[in-house]
Amino acid sequence: MKRILTGAGVIAGTYLFLIMPSLRRHRYTEKMKQYRYAHRGLYDNQNGIPENSLKAFERAVNKGYGIELDVQLSKDGIPFIMHDFTLNRTARDSKGNAVSGKGYEYTFAELRAFHLFDTEEKIPSFQEVLDLVKGRVPLIMELKIENADLKMPVCAEAVKLLDAYDGLYCVESFNPLGVLWFRTHRPDVMRGQLSDCYARTIKKEEQFPLIHRPAEYLAGNFLTKPDFVAYNVKYERNLSRRLCRSLFKNTAVCWTVQTPEEMKEAQKHFDIVIFEGFEPGN
Repeated sequence: MKRILTGAGVIAGTYLFLIMPSLRRHRYTEKMKQYRYAHRGLYDNQNGIPENSLKAFERAVNKGYGIELDVQLSKDGIPFIMHDFTLNRTARDSKGNAVSGKGYEYTFAELRAFHLFDTEEKIPSFQEVLDLVKGRVPLIMELKIENADLKMPVCAEAVKLLDAYDGLYCVESFNPLGVLWFRTHRPDVMRGQLSDCYARTIKKEEQFPLIHRPAEYLAGNFLTKPDFVAYNVKYERNLSRRLCRSLFKNTAVCWTVQTPEEMKEAQKHFDIVIFEGFEPGN
């Protein structure tokens, strides 16, 4: 029995060690918690205000919402704003045809030639967004990192702009290497680990258990030490996510709330809410 208890204690201790986030209280935390965040801006894809567009970001600012946005890197190293790695859903050429390929396969000048959906809005650069917002509302910036390039070029290029930005912001990524980059190179920046219930949200044939299962249960926190964990609101009962908030007092962020009812419930379990498809008020 003693050996069993000892073994159980070792397993529990190891688990808690692996999921332990940063224990610091970042100086931006309380200010970030004062806002609700419009997912990809306060967009309306059906009415000429496309997601991750300058028009959507300006609309969010005017309504007093914080903004969640997605940063990628073009072929020539320019940070630009788009959620999907592939362009076919959101980008259209001059003839209105869907654009093939991935964003990082194009230079920014080439990306700039495309339209967002069937509007006149263009794919914005990260610098344009920073110039537009000017610190008027806080930003949650997801760094889109598809490859395991240890140099993390999107982090390195984005931070050049952020170093000169006078506004409230934090960064996050699904890729723990991106979060680790900020811990190593910009430890003062508020950083977060994005995660999801991959067992349910990724097709079985696309799952890599040795990668997705530890990521789902935040087993890389001991390395990245995130200041917050951002989790799919549908799976808020994930044990690791709950322990990060309840035991370690780590800030909890949820994505993406889509109804007022879901917002009401989410506020019981999360400190910061990212929403889309409706306006929750301030």
